[in-house]
Amino acid sequence: MLLELFIVFFKLGAFTIGGGIAMLPILQNELIKNKKWFTEEEFIDAVAVCQSLPGVIAINMATYVGYKKKGLLGSFIATIGVILPSFIIILIIAKGLASVEDNPYVAGAMAGLRAAALGLILVSVIQLSSAMFKGKWTIIAAALAFVLIGFLNVNTAYVILLFMLLGIASAYVARQRIAAAGAAGGREADRADISADAPDDGKAGDEK
Repeated sequence: MLLELFIVFFKLGAFTIGGGIAMLPILQNELIKNKKWFTEEEFIDAVAVCQSLPGVIAINMATYVGYKKKGLLGSFIATIGVILPSFIIILIIAKGLASVEDNPYVAGAMAGLRAAALGLILVSVIQLSSAMFKGKWTIIAAALAFVLIGFLNVNTAYVILLFMLLGIASAYVARQRIAAAGAAGGREADRADISADAPDDGKAGDEK
């Protein structure tokens, strides 16, 4: 398991371009389809937790998944796996890139990598949306968060905090409704039992 964790996150660290969000479709394929370590809902919950915490989501995901599968040692191994490729590659190219950064071919390659990263992010959005949107609340919340961040330039941290609180409030209201419905059902059942136990006056008169 430790070796598997290292290999999975080493591959992610080596081939993820454009930031941690771009790794989500690859990670989703590995954790859900190939390894079957998580369900889609568990994966979405993990992404939500890791995205809302400080730090890079790639490292947060590695730490989270490693801990879930193999405790503290698993967290350490998975985290080392995801940061090692970029650490090695940066050491190799740090000196050479400065001398060729004005090269048109290098600029073209970087533009292609940015486009590929955008494509990976779009794939992640499409793949996760079917499992994420489960009711009017989630659709409205996603649209509102998009407007707040994309058009009103609200700080992402405030948006995350807002929707955490709204999610708690929504869960509380839903729980109160279920409790109220259960209590109402219990009262109806009690009335039905009382009616069943009450004597029938008409039948009593006929018997007399």
